[in-house]
Amino acid sequence: MLKAPLQLSQIENELCQAMAAKKCWRCGCYQDTVNTLMKSAAINAPLGALLEEARSLFDQKRYDCLGCEVCWPAVAQNLAAELDPVIAEGSHCATEEPEQREGWPPLPGDYQIIRFRAPVAVCTLNSNHMIKELAVTAVKGLSIVGSLHTENLGIEHLIRNTLANPHIRFLILCGEDTQKSIGHLPGQSLLALMKHGINEKMRIIEAKGKRPLLKNIQLKHIEAFRRQVQVIDQIENTDIVALNDLITLTALGDPGPFADAPGDIIPMTIETAKEPGKLVLDPEGYFVVYPERNQKQLLLEHYSNKGVLDRMFTATSAAALYISVIEEGLISRLDHAAYLGRELARAEHALQNGEDYIQDRAPGELSHVIASENKQTTISCESHPDKDES
Repeated sequence: MLKAPLQLSQIENELCQAMAAKKCWRCGCYQDTVNTLMKSAAINAPLGALLEEARSLFDQKRYDCLGCEVCWPAVAQNLAAELDPVIAEGSHCATEEPEQREGWPPLPGDYQIIRFRAPVAVCTLNSNHMIKELAVTAVKGLSIVGSLHTENLGIEHLIRNTLANPHIRFLILCGEDTQKSIGHLPGQSLLALMKHGINEKMRIIEAKGKRPLLKNIQLKHIEAFRRQVQVIDQIENTDIVALNDLITLTALGDPGPFADAPGDIIPMTIETAKEPGKLVLDPEGYFVVYPERNQKQLLLEHYSNKGVLDRMFTATSAAALYISVIEEGLISRLDHAAYLGRELARAEHALQNGEDYIQDRAPGELSHVIASENKQTTISCESHPDKDES
C-alpha cells in the first residue's frame, strides 16, 4: 500500500524538474508524457492539478526528442507505467516505419560490415567506440559489428538486417546497455525477446526498456529471427581481446546458413532524390555567416529581403546560432533552415581547425552577390529579391 504514494511522489518530482527546464516545453517527450498521464485515471486523479500546470507550459514542438542524458519525462513515464500498465502502450518514442534500401544490410545504422559469409554478428549496444575497435581486428568469423540504442526501432532494424543474411547464426551482445536514466534498455529487452517472445500487443514480454513495442515488423519475422540466431549475453563486457577470442570460438560452431527465413524481407527499391530546381526566397530574409577568428566566435548577420541588416548574433557554436534564429522566427522555410545549418557547421569547423571559410551559394537557379565592407559573400537562398537593383 505504500508503493503507490511513493511512486506518485517520484513522478511529481520528475515532472517538476521537466517543468522547470524550458527546453522540455517544446520537446515531444515532455508533451507526450503529460498528455499520456492525463489520460490515466490512476495518475490524473491525484496529480491532475500538476498535469494541468505542466500542459499550460507547452510551447510549439521543435523536436521529438533531445536525447538528454537524463530524461525526466521518460523517468516519470516508467514510474507511472508501474501503477497503470496502459501508460506504457501510449508513451512517447519514435515508431515510424524505417526506410529500407537495396543490398545488405537493407536498413541503415551505426555499424561496420566485415564479411557477408560469416556466422557471428556483434552488437555493442550503447558502447559506440567498440565498433571501430572490433572492426579493425576483423577476426575470422565476424560478419558485422554495430550498436543498438532502443528497444523498438533499434531491435526492428537488427532483426530485419539479420534475416537478410542467412549466414548470421550467432549474435554477441556486449558493451553498456543503458545511458544512465534515459529509459532505454535494448540489451535486456533483446534477451527478453529471445526468451519470452512478444504478447498480443507486440510488446516484448518482461522487457524493462522504455517502450519495447515492435510495431513495424511481423510476428513471423520475429519468430524466424529467434530460430536463426543464438544470442550470447556478454552485456557490460568491453574487453576487445576477450571478445575477439569469443567470436573465433563461437564461429567454430557454425551450423551453416539459415534455410527458413521469410521470403518477404526483401527491401523496397531506393528512390532517387531530386536535385533542387528554382530557388525560392525565404520571406523572412537571409543570413551571412562569418567566422570571427580573433574572438574565436561565429558571427551571423540577418538581412531583410530589401538588403537591410536588422539583426546580428554571435556564439561559439553553430547550434547556439541556429536555435536562436529559429526561436526568433527569422527563418520560415525548411530548405533555408537546412542550408543555414550546413553553412554554420562548415563555418564552425573552419573556426576550430583554422581553415578558410567562404559561404556557399544555396542550390538552385537564383544567385546574388552581396557586398559588405572589405569583402563579398556569394548568396543564393539568401538572395536580394529586387533584381532591378544593382
